[in-house]
Amino acid sequence: MKFPTKLPVVAMSGLLMVASATEARPPQAAPAPAPAPAAQETPNPAVGGAAMDAAKPITANAAAAPNLTTLVSAVKAAGLDGTLGGTGPFTVFAPTNDAFGRLAPGTVDTLLKPENKPTLVKVLTYHVVPGAITLEQLKAQMTAGGGTATLTTVEGSTLTVTDVNGAFQLTDANGNKSYVEVPDVRQSNGVVHVVNGVLLPKLG
Repeated sequence: MKFPTKLPVVAMSGLLMVASATEARPPQAAPAPAPAPAAQETPNPAVGGAAMDAAKPITANAAAAPNLTTLVSAVKAAGLDGTLGGTGPFTVFAPTNDAFGRLAPGTVDTLLKPENKPTLVKVLTYHVVPGAITLEQLKAQMTAGGGTATLTTVEGSTLTVTDVNGAFQLTDANGNKSYVEVPDVRQSNGVVHVVNGVLLPKLG
């Protein structure tokens, strides 16, 4: 299944502005984990306290994470669950429930209405990049790009990634910033990086 392209955009009357008082901020630095034994693969990170099975697809693991319920509902409403459960591979920057909560009041409810499905698809596919891109690969792209990596999303627009004092910052087309909270969650059909802000393309 292919992602739809050239989608019509529904006017949202400014609802998709990120609330400045609760904008995404860099996550608190966590103690460095102990090195894994050389003979073993690094355990898959948990998301929201839930174990993530690297043998399962993105949709199955997301459904198991208690802090990704809004994203799961949005993916189903957009009709993208079949695609993100497919072969891939995909890289998904997955916003948490708190990230969706930082949007202007009423935004999520408005996006989930059937008449706004084209806009919802546009927003969600802006969080998806073709291929499986790990944190180390992002670092290499940033090094090659003089400190910035530019990713082309399935939606068709670009995201920029920079390293801000060790935190991976994503900047969307509107200048809103989001940060990677849990990187490199391996899936059978790609990789998920959990982020603390919703990324928004230009919606016209």
